[in-house]
Amino acid sequence: MKIYTKKGDSGTTSLIGGTRVPKHDLRIEAYGTVDELNSWMGVLSVMDLDAVQSFKPQIKQIQDCLFTIGSHLALEEGAHMQLPELDEGLISVLEHSIDEQEKLLPPLKSFVLPGGHLANSQAHVARCVCRRAERAVVRLNEAASVNPFILTYLNRLSDWLFVFARSMTHLTASDEVVWAPRK
Repeated sequence: MKIYTKKGDSGTTSLIGGTRVPKHDLRIEAYGTVDELNSWMGVLSVMDLDAVQSFKPQIKQIQDCLFTIGSHLALEEGAHMQLPELDEGLISVLEHSIDEQEKLLPPLKSFVLPGGHLANSQAHVARCVCRRAERAVVRLNEAASVNPFILTYLNRLSDWLFVFARSMTHLTASDEVVWAPRK
């Protein structure tokens, strides 16, 4: 199979189902941003830090879920194709992980800034991309029906990434960068 087809040279691409749409279509923006988020999760997964090692299986699970979400977003409305299931239990997995991580973290008393350690900063970049993906999916949901799982999962994942960033600061014995606005 050739990688290049030349069909997209005019600024269109195909949804799963065959319909060609502009590359700026809401659906393309949504699943493209989810794909970008998945790439950032990959960056987190290959960090050579002891602090990341115990999270690698969960990061892989998140990546698998994001790929499944992307396939659901790429499926045109009315198309019938067997796609992997969206597992509602994965939301509970994120929530449980958030709760477990928070048990090890000092209470949050102020806003924190990305920084203190590269792992923290990259987790915050992933969180920001996750929020952008969520906004893209919300826009798509206003124009076409989106499975509610996707919105909930992305919202919970951004929470997980925030706590994961704080965990990276804690596990690397780095200083948390606290926001201190000028008075």
